Amino acid sequence: MLKTILLLSLLTVSFGYFNEYIPSDEHPSLSVIHEDMDFPTNFDWRNINGKSYVTKMLNQHIPQYCGSCWAHGSMSALADRVKIARNASGTDINLSIQTILNCGGLTVGSCHGGSHHGAYNFVKKNSVPFDTCQTYIACSSESTEGFCQGASDMTTCTPTNVCKTCSTFSSNDGTCEPITFYPNVTISNTGSVSGISNIMAEIYKNGPIACGMNAEPVLEYTGGIFDNPRERSMINHVVSIVGWGDFTDGSGYWIVRNSWGEYFGEMGYMRIKMGQLGLEKDCAWATPNTWTEINYPCYEDGSNCK
Repeated sequence: MLKTILLLSLLTVSFGYFNEYIPSDEHPSLSVIHEDMDFPTNFDWRNINGKSYVTKMLNQHIPQYCGSCWAHGSMSALADRVKIARNASGTDINLSIQTILNCGGLTVGSCHGGSHHGAYNFVKKNSVPFDTCQTYIACSSESTEGFCQGASDMTTCTPTNVCKTCSTFSSNDGTCEPITFYPNVTISNTGSVSGISNIMAEIYKNGPIACGMNAEPVLEYTGGIFDNPRERSMINHVVSIVGWGDFTDGSGYWIVRNSWGEYFGEMGYMRIKMGQLGLEKDCAWATPNTWTEINYPCYEDGSNCK
């Protein structure tokens, strides 16, 4: 019954994607990388010589429904690339999706849809704080879902809604105040890539990417390799691709991370046959520039941010 209710509810709302964004002005869309590059049969950033280079699984649908897949897919892939650049050392850096919802506005996206390209361009211009700066509440300024109706003061782009902390209980005169200097990640370049061989080369060389797909056929996916070439390739959802498998005859399957929690699919992941569900049509990547490793010394003299 629960699965049926979930299926019906998802079919009546937007998955959270729209293809309106301001293209990057520094790194144009990549049409060709290495057409004749030899790829390994299997490649998975979750297991490179026994070490995982991916960050935690996310769930865009709690504490209530929000169509913010565009932000989840893009920030998951960016956080993974930071982890790769750090050789998976230290504590994982996870990024604040709520800050992007609060300050990205309708030009980037909201709970009713958005663009993974736009999310990357937003971070390139502004940076993005760690997720401990701003907890995900699944609300944007225009959303009236659940408690979002009474959360307008939490979803506007103010310093408090970028990064904040609260001192104590309000009964003890506690307040929530903005944090002016906060741990963050910046982007040097961002762009797009399409086509199976180009996507494989980008993932193999630099890390996971964010891609659009048709999510309707996988609403009840529970595992295995999805293979139905008759399904449409329209895009209504954004995910990240972390690798591939069985690439032996010019085709194989993608290893796809969703943002619906570990209860979905294969602990939150899917395996989808290459060339299906539009996965190779609209993909975006971002190159991390700086990330905070040392807190206050970084901000005092402008160094040690990486």
